[in-house]
Amino acid sequence: MIDTIKKHITEVEKFTATNKEELESFRIKYLGKKGLLNDFFAEFKNVPNEQKKEFGQTINQLKQAANEKLNTLRDALESKSDEKGIYGDLTRPGEPIELGARHPISIVKNQIIEIFSRIGFNVSEGPEIEDDWHNFTALNLPEYHPARDMQDTFFIQTDPDILLRTHTSSVQVRYMENNTPPIRTISPGRVYRNEAISARSHCFFHQVEGLYIDKDVSFADLKQTLQYFTTELFGKSKIRLRPSYFPFTEPSAEVDVYWGLETETDYKMTKGTGWLEIMGCGMVDPNVLDNCGIDSKEYSGFAFGMGIDRIALLLHQISDIRLLSENDVRFLEQFKSAL
Repeated sequence: MIDTIKKHITEVEKFTATNKEELESFRIKYLGKKGLLNDFFAEFKNVPNEQKKEFGQTINQLKQAANEKLNTLRDALESKSDEKGIYGDLTRPGEPIELGARHPISIVKNQIIEIFSRIGFNVSEGPEIEDDWHNFTALNLPEYHPARDMQDTFFIQTDPDILLRTHTSSVQVRYMENNTPPIRTISPGRVYRNEAISARSHCFFHQVEGLYIDKDVSFADLKQTLQYFTTELFGKSKIRLRPSYFPFTEPSAEVDVYWGLETETDYKMTKGTGWLEIMGCGMVDPNVLDNCGIDSKEYSGFAFGMGIDRIALLLHQISDIRLLSENDVRFLEQFKSAL
C-alpha cells in the first residue's frame, strides 16, 4: 500500500495542466470527498501497527504534494488568464485602423510644392507675427504709402511696429537677406487681413509665393514658369497675363487660366468668360533687391503669389471658403482618398 501511495506522489509531481478543467479533475481525484486521499486515510485502520507511522507520513507527503501542485498550477493558469484579458488573443487580426483625411489646403499646398520642386524651387518659411520692415517697408511700401491701404492689417496694440503678416512676401525678404543669388524659393503659409468673413473671403487664408533671382532673368522666364505650373496643376495650358499693379514688382500682371465653359459650374465660376484669375506676378522691383542687400544692377528676378484656399475651392468645387476652417468631420471625410 505504501508503494502505491509513493507512485501517486511521483504522478502528482509530474502532473501538469493546460486549463482549469484538467486542474479541477486533478483536485477531485486526490483532494475531493471521494478522492484517493480519503480512501488512503480510511485504510489507515487496517494497517499493521508497525507500519502506521510510515504509512501516515507517506499519506501526508501525498496530501502536501497534491496541495502544492494544485496551488502552483492554479496561480499559473490565473496569471495566463489575466494576460489574455489584457492583450486578447495575439493570433487574431488587429482591429482596423480608421484612416484620417488630409485637409484640402494641405492637399493643394503639397501639390504646388511638388510641382515647383521639379524645377529646382526649395521651400522657405518665416514667422506669422512680423515687423513693419519685412512686411511693408522692404517691399517698397514705406510708411504712409497709399498701397498699404490695399491690405487691411491686424496690428499688435502693444507695439505698432509689430503685426500679423498680410502676405508671405515677408518670408521672401528674410530669405534674400540671408542668402545670395541664385535664389529659387517658394514660401507657403498662413496670412491675415482684416476683412469681412463671407463665403468668398476670410480674415485668414493661405498663400504660396515664389521668387527667382539670378542674372539676366526676364519676363519671358516668368511666363514660361507660370505656363508650366498651370499645365501641371490644372491640366490647362492656356493662360493670359493682364497688366496690373503691385508695389514690389514692376512690371506687374494678373494671371488668368482658361478654365473653359463645358458645364454650368464653369459658367458660374468664370462668369461666362471661361477665364479664371489665379495669381499675381511681376518682375521684382529693383528697390526691393537693394533693400535686401542684393545688387539690382547685377541681378534681376521675378515673383508670383497665389491663394491656396482659392485654388482648393476651384480644384475641389467647394462653394464656401468657411468650410475650410470649420473642422466639420463630414466635410473633411470627403478627402480620405486624396493624396
